[in-house]
Parts: sequence; C-alpha cells; structure tokens
Amino acid sequence: TLKVVVRRPLVATDTIDRIHTTATSHSRVFIIEVMGHKVGHVTLQSGIAGGADVILLPEIPYDIDKVIDACEKRAQSGKTFSIIAVAEGAMDIAEAAMKKKERAKKRAEAGETTVTNRIAKQIEAATGFESRTVVPGHILRGGSPSAYDRVLATKFGARAAMLIKQEKYGYTVAKIGSKISENKLSDVTMKTKFVPENDELVITGKSIGVSFGD
Repeated sequence: TLKVVVRRPLVATDTIDRIHTTATSHSRVFIIEVMGHKVGHVTLQSGIAGGADVILLPEIPYDIDKVIDACEKRAQSGKTFSIIAVAEGAMDIAEAAMKKKERAKKRAEAGETTVTNRIAKQIEAATGFESRTVVPGHILRGGSPSAYDRVLATKFGARAAMLIKQEKYGYTVAKIGSKISENKLSDVTMKTKFVPENDELVITGKSIGVSFGD
C-alpha cells in the first residue's frame, strides 16, 4: 500500500513531463486525467511538479471559460501549447451544485465518458486549438520504487514491527513532518482528506501563474 501511495505522484509527474515534448512540437493542448475521484492531492502534486499550466481538482469547481482563457493567454504570449492536469473527479461550477446522480445522468445524456474528453471538446470548439486527452489510469499505481520509496517503506516497517513488539495494536504508521509516528486507526479511518482552498501548494501554484479554473 505504501508503494502505491508514494508512486502515484511520481508516475503522474513523469507522464506530464513526457507529454511536454509532443505538446510543444505539435502545438497542442493536452488534457491529462490523473487518478483522484474525490480528492486531488495526486493531481495537485504532479501538476505542480510536472509544470502543468492548468490544474483542475474535485475540491475547486472550475469555470470552463477561465480554463479556455488561460490557454488563450499562453497562445497570445507566444506559447503554442498548454498542459492541463485534471483529477478524474473534477467538475465544473454547474455540476458542483448537483447531486451525484444528477451529474451522472447529465454526463450520460451528453455522451461524456470522462471529464477530460468534455474539456478537450470545449477548448477546441472555443479556440480552434487542437486538443488531445491522455489517461494513464492505473499505470500510476505501478513502476519501480525510488530510493526515497524504499527508505520510507523501511522506516514504516520498522515502526510497525516495534508496535507489534510492544503489543500496541489498532494503530497505523505515519510520517508527520520529518518524523515517523503512529495514529490510532479510529482517529484516521473513514475520514477523507480533501485539498483545502488555502492549501500551501494551491497558493504556490497560483503565485507562479497556474490556473485552477476558479
């Protein structure tokens, strides 16, 4: 499980990095769909690390006009391509006001298989910019662990073994800051960790010109 959690941003970042070459040479808009149905941590981290121009998260409903505007401003400044990192659970402002079943019905009636396909069509229709989608999907879970992954797994494993030795059960190992610690399972389970609007990485992204569509 640890390997899966750590690898996702790394592989997603690598995907975004590799798309830059084609996006630049063909002057296209690429919309990359990243895992994240309810929360956008992986999309946020990989988007910033990979140099995405627009990052769309489930926690921040987007305005498609602002996404289009971001692409047009890049074109006007001489940058002939744009990279958009989109969490699979991203939704526009109108969808955010709907219930889950209403959203699903609306998308089904429109024949939309993914949010990235819709965004690509909207951008191309509004700007004429050739737009493509990339869905790495479950590939994000794979790949060889880095040195950091292996060291962290070793630290977690050692702490878990220590807890067992102490007959301390019902805990999960965690990394808080630079220290390895543990939390009671009852304190951390069934709680979704959303990306807050004032998240430091969101603020950082906006400060360097990344659009979040809001």
